[in-house]
Formats: sequence, structure tokens, C-alpha cells
Amino acid sequence: MLKLAQLSKTYLADEIETLALREISLEIGQGEFLAIMGPSGCGKSTLLNILGLLDSPSGGEFWFLDQEVSRWPERKLTLLRRQTIGFVFQSFNLIDDLSVAENVELALLYQGVAPAERKRRVAEALERVNVAHRASHRPKQLSGGQQQRVAVARALVGRPRLILADEPTGNLDTANGDQVMGLLTEVATAGTTVVMVTHSPSHAAYAQRQVHMLDGQIVAATLLAA
Repeated sequence: MLKLAQLSKTYLADEIETLALREISLEIGQGEFLAIMGPSGCGKSTLLNILGLLDSPSGGEFWFLDQEVSRWPERKLTLLRRQTIGFVFQSFNLIDDLSVAENVELALLYQGVAPAERKRRVAEALERVNVAHRASHRPKQLSGGQQQRVAVARALVGRPRLILADEPTGNLDTANGDQVMGLLTEVATAGTTVVMVTHSPSHAAYAQRQVHMLDGQIVAATLLAA
């Protein structure tokens, strides 16, 4: 589904070049659950941003669903991102002024889904993550674990081909973190590709494969399950 070939990313600030990614080569299959690990500043977030079509590489190739997208214009990348990718963030990124159901519905508004279909799919997504009874509540009325489950529902409601999760359990206790990991595992088992950045070895162990980064490079890969 995803293929990086000798991919690099350089940032220029105040005439100083910083090489964030160094000739990364990586393939990620449809339905695979991949965990990316490494110390802060090693390039994990930069890699995730490129996989999510939020940033473009400076060199190399990036193949997304059999299309080489590294030089696509922002308009095309935005359309592809809305149609194929769901995001889950450490900080939940829910809108406080909207209800739980309205937060989840946003993803479908961007896709132009009809109102009746939006309502049906929002209800289905909230039921899937066990927060349907909180549909009319505001995010601040929910626990951290419930907010993250709403964020997972928002990522799933658009039926994406790819879920990108950036430290999705970083603000959760052990029990809630394990629940979220269980949801992501179910999503991958159902055929959606999941790529997760995490510092937690126990949560990385849920993945089928781990890659470890250091100084902008992949230095090790571990296959955990077929």
C-alpha cells in the first residue's frame, strides 16, 4: 500500500539545513499494523507527516496506493488525504464547542457525504468504540479514555484505507491505553493499514512489525506476527 524509496526530508531555517530523514526505504502492506519507535527528534513525526500527505519529501520516492505522489500539488494531496486517511492524535484534537457526534461527523462533511448517510455512519462508528451513549455530550464531559475513543471513531467514520496514530495512548492510563490499542488491532485485522508512533514497548507489541529510528534513519526492524 505504501512504499518509500530512498526518501529524504530537509528543513531550511535561518540558512541552516537540518536533515530530518535520511534515505528511508520502507514498504507497508494493506492491513498491516506497524509501530514506529525511537527517541525524540529521530524523525518519527516527520515520517508520519509524509505518510499522511501533510508534508512532502525533499528527495526520493513515495508511492501511495500505487501512485508516486511525492511531487503532487497540495490540492491533489488534500483530496487523496480526505478520501483515504484517518488520524488519531495524542491530544485527541476534538472541538470543545461541538458534541461528540458532531466531532465525528466532521470527517464526513469534508467528504461531502449526504446527511442521512452521515447520521447512520456516525452512530455506527460511536457504537463500535462503545461511546454511543455519549453522542450528545461535549468532549470536556468525557474522560480521557472516552475522548480518545471518540477520536478513533472520527478516524474510522470515513472508512479510510490508512489510520495514522501519533502517540495515541500517551495521555491515557494503562487500562484506557490498552482499550485503544485493542481498537487499533481490530481495525488492522479488518483490513485497514495502521501506522503508529509510540514510545511504549508494551503498546508497540500489539503491532505486527516494529521499526526503530535513530537520527533520521531506520536502524532496525522486528517482525512480531504474521
